[in-house]
Formats: sequence, C-alpha cells, structure tokens
Amino acid sequence: MLYKRIAAKFPDLKSNLLKSNITSSPEQYVKETVFYSVFVSIAILLIGFMFVKSFYIFLAFPLLVFIMFFYMFNRVNVIAKKLDQLISREVVFAGRFVIIELESGIPLYNTFENIGRTYKHVGVYFTSIIEKVRLGTSLEDAINETIDVCPSENLRKLLWQILNSISTGADIASALNSVLENIVREQNIAMKEYGNKLNPLAMFYMMIAVIVPSLGITMLIVFSSFVNIRLSLFVLIVMAVAIGLLQLMFLMMIRNSRPNVDM
Repeated sequence: MLYKRIAAKFPDLKSNLLKSNITSSPEQYVKETVFYSVFVSIAILLIGFMFVKSFYIFLAFPLLVFIMFFYMFNRVNVIAKKLDQLISREVVFAGRFVIIELESGIPLYNTFENIGRTYKHVGVYFTSIIEKVRLGTSLEDAINETIDVCPSENLRKLLWQILNSISTGADIASALNSVLENIVREQNIAMKEYGNKLNPLAMFYMMIAVIVPSLGITMLIVFSSFVNIRLSLFVLIVMAVAIGLLQLMFLMMIRNSRPNVDM
C-alpha cells in the first residue's frame, strides 16, 4: 500500500514508463527505486565511515535515502529524453522515406513495414503499429496508441499528421511535406541557437574548469611551502577528483545543450 500511495503522488508516472519502454507498473517501479535508494545509501555511508571513522555519519541515512530516491526516480525521464534524442536524429529521414514510398505507389501498410526494417529507433514504433494491426487493431487505433507511448514530439507530429490524413482522406505525402518543413526549420533554429551558446560555454569551461584550478593549485602549493603547511596525498587526490568532476560537469553541460539533430 505504501508504494501505491507514493506512486499516486506522480500521476504522470504510468505515461512516462510507457514512453521509456519500461514494462514495470508504477507501484513496482517505486518499489524498485526505494530498494536501490536504500542499497546505494548504505554503500555510500559505509565507504564514508571508512574515512571518517564515526558512527554519527549514519545519522544522515534518512536524508541520503530521500535524495537518492528522487535521483533514481528521475531515471525514467532520463531514458525518455535519451529515446527522444535518438528518434529526433532519424525522424526527418523517416518522414522523407514515407513520402518517397507513397509517391512510388507503395501502400501505407507496406511503407510502415519498410520503415521498421530501415530505421533502428523510429522503426520500433512503426513496427509496433504493424504488429497491432496484425493482431486485429485498426490502423487508426494502432497509430493512436503508438502516439500515446512515443517520447518524441516530432515523431508524434508525424504520426498525428498521418492519422489525420487517413481520417479525412487527404493526401498523406503532401501533408507530411509541410510537417517536415516545420521540423527542419525548428532544427535549423536550434542549431543556430546552439552555435550562439557554444562560444560562451567554451570560455567558461576554459576559465572555471582549466585555468582557475591550474593556477589555484599552483598558488596553493607555493603558499603552503611558505607557511609550512603540508598537503597530504589524500588532500591532493580529493582536489584532483573535484577538478575532474568539475570538468566532466562542463563537458556534459555542453553535450546536453547540443540539439538532437542529424543533418
């Protein structure tokens, strides 16, 4: 009951699990997250106890479990975002593939089958549509169900346009052309914005993650020699790890700010 009450606090959890291709129920996902949070928290405290040698460190256990729970709970969103990135790199090419196939006279059903075999990430959702149709679901319902579990906004736009064209009897190829033009336009804008942000990010990276730590450690070593302060190996290792984490954080920030475009 506890896990069910916790899951009820997150009404979007079920939808996010479907978009992340995680088959666990919301209650099971919460249960697994709590278990991993407790396990990791105990491991961190035991490692910390080896250095601190004080049992008072275990007083932080409830707070650490709380922090680790929300950190690990967010992995469903991380997976969905990763899938969105992979799909976004293929969606324009897959859309053009649909247009070429339809203009060549190939039926929509066969076009979906060909996309499933051609594109690794986008193809998963078109293959899912085909499998549902084979099991007796109508093509419109199969597309609609796939839209509900698709993590990519651009692919949902593509599928919505196909669904609307089927419902209204409009030409699918012509409708998809306008959607793809909008997606490409948005991707071009995102690339320009990324280019504008890249130079300041690179400058901050050089200043904060490279120049300041290098000069700071040099000055600290020189200063310690004057005042006769001994820097232990442990302190130097901690400083090196901290600088490495800082550089990794900046590199991840630059990487994550890159648009999901493959042009």
